[in-house]
Amino acid sequence: MSEAAVVIIGSGLAGYNVARELRKLDAQVPIVVISRDQAGFYSKPMLSNALAGKKTAATLVMKAADKMASEIQAQVLPHSIVSQIDTQAQTVTLTGGQVITYRDLVLATGADPIRIPLEGDAVKQVLSVNDLEDFALFAEALDTAAGGQPARKVAILGAGLIGCEFANDLLARSIEPTVIDLSDRVLNRLLPPVASARLQSSLEQAGARFRFGVGLQRVDRRADGPGLTLTLSDGSTLEADLVLSAIGLRPRAALATVAGIQVNRGIVVNRQLATSAPHIYAVGDCAEVDGLNLPYVLPLMTQARALAATLTGKPTDVVYPAMPVVVKTPAQPTVICPPPAGAAGDWQVNETDDALEARFTSPADPAQLLGFVLQGKAVSQRQAWAAQAPALLS
Repeated sequence: MSEAAVVIIGSGLAGYNVARELRKLDAQVPIVVISRDQAGFYSKPMLSNALAGKKTAATLVMKAADKMASEIQAQVLPHSIVSQIDTQAQTVTLTGGQVITYRDLVLATGADPIRIPLEGDAVKQVLSVNDLEDFALFAEALDTAAGGQPARKVAILGAGLIGCEFANDLLARSIEPTVIDLSDRVLNRLLPPVASARLQSSLEQAGARFRFGVGLQRVDRRADGPGLTLTLSDGSTLEADLVLSAIGLRPRAALATVAGIQVNRGIVVNRQLATSAPHIYAVGDCAEVDGLNLPYVLPLMTQARALAATLTGKPTDVVYPAMPVVVKTPAQPTVICPPPAGAAGDWQVNETDDALEARFTSPADPAQLLGFVLQGKAVSQRQAWAAQAPALLS
């Protein structure tokens, strides 16, 4: 390429959506997408409800890398890993030695699963599902974990959003999930207690089990047959065919750190998604925008549109309206619009047999909706409630 390109590191929803939005605004600028995997386009949020939809790793891919390259008129480099960013020369170097010059660089590197230290001879059999390749390994393990037979029992570490979604999804395969968490209830950081209880009860009625106030310490192969023995922090044990860790994500920022780019919880960017290094931006799960790291689809879509405008010469601040999160738990449909971090207030709950409405309001202004939770039939009101909630970044 004779003209320096806009180089995007990462081919997830964030990276590909920046490329798509940029191509809409500029038909000529060279675009290079660097992917450490097969670079097919798929929706990562679909991974936690793929079993119910009878999806495989292959069928989750909506468009292969060559189709994406054609669609966005870009060079897509699958199975390529960036080893170095030179912020002075404006180049990235791949592990194979190839050097690519960038006009602007977009870091869309995503996040890594948080790993907790464990003991035992089967620690390496603890899986996480964070991308398509992870899901392929998980699906294969589900088919063979019980001594070559399909898994019957799966232990899930973490009763947060992803843990509950996977628990619900495993039930669709008639697999009994046991969810383990140090906290005292499901989604304890996002839901008021009554909504947590409602979600937990619905999952339990569908066949899930929960162990709260304990953590996992050891994972060992069973001595008397196939499967695993899990030792919990209270000394009790639990039998399972497979262990899935879903305790959270950590922004993937090592590449930025080595390049001298400012990193806090995530890669620090301003409202125009610019990092501390000239001509380098960050989007998606790896980015910390004005102190906010939001690993959800709606924020990254908003970021992609704003950054595309900035990259075409129209500096644009990212704006976050209220963005409710849909929890993929059909056993108890749930929508969450969290109040701002640190906001003072109380939950006001209205509950019926088939619906729950919870409003988070400030004592200083009870009429102002700061956040909300909807469950059951009430989830149909998501848009109307979102219109009343304050913007996260205005």
